[in-house]
Amino acid sequence: MCGICQSTIVSAPGEGSGAAGGAADGPAAPRVRSGPMPAGTGERGRRLLIRGGHVLSLDPDVGDFAVGDVLVNGSRIEAVAPMLDAGDAEILDAAGMIVMPGFVDTHHHQFETALRGFLADGILINDGHPHSAINYYEHVLQKFSLVYRPSDVHINELYGSLAQLDAGVTTVMDVSQIHHSPEHSDAAVQALRDAGRRAVLGYFEGWGDRTKYPDDARRLRSEAFASDDQLLTMAMGGEIYLPGYERAWEIGRELALPIALHVVGTFGMAPIFDELARAGRFGPDNIFIHMTGMSDLGWKAAADAGAHVSLSVPIEMVMRHGMPPIQKALDVGLQPSLSSDVECTMTADPFTQMRAALTLQRAFVNEAALGGGENLPDLLTARDVIRMATLEGARGLKLDHKVGSLTPGKEADIVLLDATAINVAPLNHVPGAVVTLMERSNVDTVMVAGRIRKWRGTLLDVDLDRLRGELEASRDYLFEAAGIDRDLFRA
Repeated sequence: MCGICQSTIVSAPGEGSGAAGGAADGPAAPRVRSGPMPAGTGERGRRLLIRGGHVLSLDPDVGDFAVGDVLVNGSRIEAVAPMLDAGDAEILDAAGMIVMPGFVDTHHHQFETALRGFLADGILINDGHPHSAINYYEHVLQKFSLVYRPSDVHINELYGSLAQLDAGVTTVMDVSQIHHSPEHSDAAVQALRDAGRRAVLGYFEGWGDRTKYPDDARRLRSEAFASDDQLLTMAMGGEIYLPGYERAWEIGRELALPIALHVVGTFGMAPIFDELARAGRFGPDNIFIHMTGMSDLGWKAAADAGAHVSLSVPIEMVMRHGMPPIQKALDVGLQPSLSSDVECTMTADPFTQMRAALTLQRAFVNEAALGGGENLPDLLTARDVIRMATLEGARGLKLDHKVGSLTPGKEADIVLLDATAINVAPLNHVPGAVVTLMERSNVDTVMVAGRIRKWRGTLLDVDLDRLRGELEASRDYLFEAAGIDRDLFRA
C-alpha cells in the first residue's frame, strides 16, 4: 500500500496496463471545473493535488492513468498515482484535462519574434534559383540582426518566450545569434529571467566591434549561470561555418557547457563535419541542429559519441535545409528532439512540430510499403513524437534529471490540455488527441517549477497589451534601420 494513496496501486507501469488501458470511471460528461486559482503555487511547503485528469507521465516506471492524480509539493512532483490522499493539499480539479509534462523546444531563435511571418515564402540561402531572392541568410542575419539594440533583444526574447509558455512550452534553448555586445547578452539573459520559464541561453555569435563572443561566456557563466539550481542554464554556440569556432568549443568545454551548432549541408558543412568526426571531436555535450546532408561517417561518429540531434521538421522542409533526417537519426540509434527554429517562417507551437514529424516519417515508410518494400522501419506513433517533444528534448539539453516526465522528485513543469474542447471531444486516445487534434487553444493551465504561469487559458502576471506595443515599436525600428519595406501582402 502506498503511504499517500487511498488504494493499492495494482496496475503495472506502461501504456495499456491497469488504469492506463481502461476507460475512465464515472459519468460520460466531465465535471465542470470550479473554484479559484490555487494560491502560492511553487512556494516551499505549498502542496497542490492535480486531481482526476488523464495522466500521461512519459515515465514507463510511473505509467499512465485514465484517471489519476499528480501531487506537487513546492516546486517538485511528490507523487503520481490513480488516487492520492494528500491531506490538506489544495485541490486543482483536472477532470477532462490531459495532464502531462511541459513541452521542450531545443532550438528557437527568440530574438526574431518581431519578424514573425516575414519569411513565410523565403528559403535559407540564395542558392541561385529564381525563388531564393528572399532568403534568411541575407535578410535576417545580414540585415535585420545587425541593427538590433539591447532593447530590441529584450522585448523580442521576452514576448517570444511568453508566447511559447502560452502554448505549453515550459523549456527552450534560445539560440540567440545576437551577442553584438555584453549589453545585448545581458538583455537576452534578463528577458529569459523576466519570462519566468525554464530556458537554456544558447550563447551564439555576434557581429561588430563590440562583440565579445566567445570569451564573454566566462562572465555570463559566473554572473548569470553560476548555479545549476535555477530556471536558467547555458549552452555554448559553436558554428563550424564561422572562423574561430575551435575557440568556442574550447571555452564551452572548459565551462562544462553543452556545445550547440547548426549542421546544414546547404552551407557546405559536410566536409568540415567529416573532419571533426575523423578527429574524434564529438562528444555527449554536442547538440547538432538539423543534421541535413551529412555523410554516413558523420552520422556514425555523432551516434558513437552520444551526441544529440535537434530537428526542426517544418522549417527544414519549407526553407530548403534538406530533407529532415528523422529516419536517419532513428536508424543510427539517436532519438531526436523537436524544435521550432524561426518564427519569421513558421509558428513556434509544439503541436505543429509534432504533427510534422509524425506525418513526414510515416509518409516515407508508407510510400515504401506501397512500393513493395520489405524490412521497413516502424511507423512513428503519437506517443513517440510526444516523447521527442518532452523527454528527449530534456535529455538533449541535459535537463532530464529535472524535467521531461511526470516523475516523483522532478520539478513540476506540467501542462493541462483541455480534452473537452470542441476540437477534441469525445476523448478516445490520449496521445492521439495531443498530436493529431490539439493546438494552442487547448493549453488550459501551465506550471513551471510548480508555479502556475497560465490559468484556464490566460497567461498570468503579464501586461500583454503593453508588451505587444513595445514589440510593434521594435518591429518598426528594425524594418526602417535595416532598409526593408514592410508590405503586409507581399514579401
